[in-house]
Amino acid sequence: MTTQTLPVYPASDITVIEGVAEGDPMTFADDLVMDDVYALDPRSGRRRLALIMQDGHFAVAPDGDAGRPGNRIHLDCCLTLMAPDGTTCEALILVETESDEVAEVHVLPFVPLAPRLGYRLVGVDRHAATVRLAEIAYVSFTRGTHITLGSGAQVPVERLAVGDRVLTRDDGPQPIRWIGQTTLRASGALAPVVIAKGVLHNENDLVVSPDHRIFVYQRQDRVGAGRAEVLVKARHLINGTTVFQRDGGFVEYFQLLFDDHQIIYAEGIAAESLLIDPRTRPALPAEATVTGHAPRRHQAYEVQESLLSGADAVDLLRRASSSG
Repeated sequence: MTTQTLPVYPASDITVIEGVAEGDPMTFADDLVMDDVYALDPRSGRRRLALIMQDGHFAVAPDGDAGRPGNRIHLDCCLTLMAPDGTTCEALILVETESDEVAEVHVLPFVPLAPRLGYRLVGVDRHAATVRLAEIAYVSFTRGTHITLGSGAQVPVERLAVGDRVLTRDDGPQPIRWIGQTTLRASGALAPVVIAKGVLHNENDLVVSPDHRIFVYQRQDRVGAGRAEVLVKARHLINGTTVFQRDGGFVEYFQLLFDDHQIIYAEGIAAESLLIDPRTRPALPAEATVTGHAPRRHQAYEVQESLLSGADAVDLLRRASSSG
């Protein structure tokens, strides 16, 4: 079961410093007042809210340090906040409930919030939250990433077309059914992860969305996964030097959709294609005719963050994949 981890703030740490609800914390849409000005407590820090799909809804998973595992999560709304310099940012409001009562409200800003700086509430959209969360869950390649076709040709992702046959690990050449393209602010949860050239035997820098999973075959099980084949999220490999998050400006993301969830080859190494599930489906346009993906064996290969946090995980995986 796929877990999505979000870097959130407790809503109680973001309070109104000017306006009708002065002193009140950020909350769900019904209780918000337009033009109120919010500020983040400088003592606050991001927490990890892990989500899974459970009986058709989002629930708190035990992998994070925010929320109580098993509690239901409601995607309440998407806020637009304006900083004093006129720039705007969006933030999702996620409401955690227990026995149909509000247990906690979590805030996921799409750009880092500066402590004490006043952010004016200028927009509340009750319908955009599911789409925005889907955009985070999308696994995406950045412009310039070379994808391996069934012919062996290496083609930049932006030059691919629907119908092109891409080499897959499990099913040979498979046709692309849909190509998505989005341009987002490269900040916070949406900033791309750079895996430097050669770090995992990749032919060039591989730049992907943070939750994009890389497939690695270990000749020796150096991470303690209990199997040779593993899927690892790019952000779990960040070490600040050879793997890092590139924050700033904008990023152009591309999504590749096939009839089934596939492991394909990008810059010469294996990485997943877009997975259609209840998290990502809300953001798909009508022309993306694949409505869902059946479970595949490789989806069980994901390595949890706890196995990768004690050392330089990317160095371990590089050595594991190349040792005899």
